[in-house]
Amino acid sequence: MKKDIHPEYREVIFKDVSCDFAFKGKTTAKTKETIVWEDGKTYPLIILDISSRSHPFYTGKQKFVDTAGRVDKFFARYGKKEAAK
Repeated sequence: MKKDIHPEYREVIFKDVSCDFAFKGKTTAKTKETIVWEDGKTYPLIILDISSRSHPFYTGKQKFVDTAGRVDKFFARYGKKEAAK
């Protein structure tokens, strides 16, 4: 392997903030946050919005996202533009 061309591959803690679930893994992703893990060592922390603990495919629970309501709110606020004639 050539030296100084590969990113640092290190152990990090991934934390799913939606269900307060954390696990240790390895990655090359960079982060500025750190956390003290169960073994007493300090590891870089990567925040996740969703993981296997909170994903609908694995949990069997589906969260409904009200995208139609968002579109209606947008049109109510800004109005529907008429097509240029």
